[in-house]
Amino acid sequence: MFRKVLIANRGEIAVRIIRACRELGVRCVAVYSTADRNSLHAQIADEAVCIGPPATKDSYLNMNAIIQAALNCGAEAIHPGFGFLSENAEFARLCEEYGIVFIGPSYNSIEMLGNKAAAKETMKNAGVPVIPGSEGAVSSVEEAREIAEKAGYPILVKASAGGGGRGIRRVDNPEELEAQMESAQREAKNYFGDDAVYIEKFLINPHHVEIQLLADKMGNYVYLGERDCSMQRRNQKVIEECPSPIVNDELRKKMGEAAVTAAKQCGYYNAGTIEFLVDENRDFYFMEMNTRIQVEHPITEEVTGVDLVKSQIEIAADMPLSVKQEDIKLNGHAIECRINAENPELDFRPSPGTITALYMPGGPGIRIDGAVYQGYTITPYYDSMISKLIAHGSDRDDAIRKMKWALSEFIVDGVDTNIDFHLEIIKQTDFRNGIYDIGFLNRYMEKHKKN
Repeated sequence: MFRKVLIANRGEIAVRIIRACRELGVRCVAVYSTADRNSLHAQIADEAVCIGPPATKDSYLNMNAIIQAALNCGAEAIHPGFGFLSENAEFARLCEEYGIVFIGPSYNSIEMLGNKAAAKETMKNAGVPVIPGSEGAVSSVEEAREIAEKAGYPILVKASAGGGGRGIRRVDNPEELEAQMESAQREAKNYFGDDAVYIEKFLINPHHVEIQLLADKMGNYVYLGERDCSMQRRNQKVIEECPSPIVNDELRKKMGEAAVTAAKQCGYYNAGTIEFLVDENRDFYFMEMNTRIQVEHPITEEVTGVDLVKSQIEIAADMPLSVKQEDIKLNGHAIECRINAENPELDFRPSPGTITALYMPGGPGIRIDGAVYQGYTITPYYDSMISKLIAHGSDRDDAIRKMKWALSEFIVDGVDTNIDFHLEIIKQTDFRNGIYDIGFLNRYMEKHKKN
């Protein structure tokens, strides 16, 4: 096991990793920007190093500063968390070059799977069902037109290097294609530095279901059930649950085995998530693979009892998986609500400011993954998520009941939050009955605007 790990991230995921390190007896080093000087992760780590000013390009995306910090403090490994450099193949390669273990997959796997168009081709070769569309990135509008006609409208134009809902445009007819393609390319260039896009058939109102994987360096693989991430607003996940209300044991096994097949094809190790779209016939199609820990990992931990972050660190330290597939049992149901500092009434505008009063719920089956405290100032520089509220119950109804009272007790003063918005959503009859799809929240928001 490592003696010291540097955490190349901030906020609640940095705090989560610090706690995992503590349980493993590993010293941890936090990095922080000048804007995060008083952040929780910088305060509770064994060591903390300032790596630059607030702008992410000068701090949390500054590879050289992070590598230098690791070398200076003697960290043997770096955990990238999610976002920032977590899926950056060049950063993983740099870690290897400087003799630092990257707590994640190999840079070859990241490279292979990070490009969405190339990943799709890899999955197709592995026999995993893929959504009809282009074989890879499209090089011209003319080529896009041919592929779109073959796949059938509506289609999606998607950034090859994309993620987080960026660089995606829906096209309903041939007349819209050129303009929407150019729009997706511009956004892709701005966010990812790469304007390559690919085409795929738009499945109307599917579920977004992802399979959590763990794989060690000895070739052992397990899948840990699924998470339903269909409650999305503009392609951004809002509420997740495990297991999915639409997945039965037979479908879970099919999807899990397909995910393992895909990971083996790539020689993948560490934690990873394969995301699928599931249509009304319960047919599933590969969408993308995330080569990192997911924001919503706690609900899988609650239902399976497997600590995914500790597992990541153990795998990176060349230890074998501590569980086999037959050990994985789904116990009850878990739901996660992402608590953001934003105003739903003002189109979810971020709400930076100082938290003047804070009460976070607790009790049986309630978990909070967060990094805020009373007196903490939320800056405008980073993501607006301030904590994750997780409810674990004996079944889905029990989890919903627990989530309802936990949200009702959650108090954050000084900034706007989406707590009441979450409460409204889980009170919806269709949500309670598990009758929703990937377009549910967008339809709800449109109806809310009209009213």
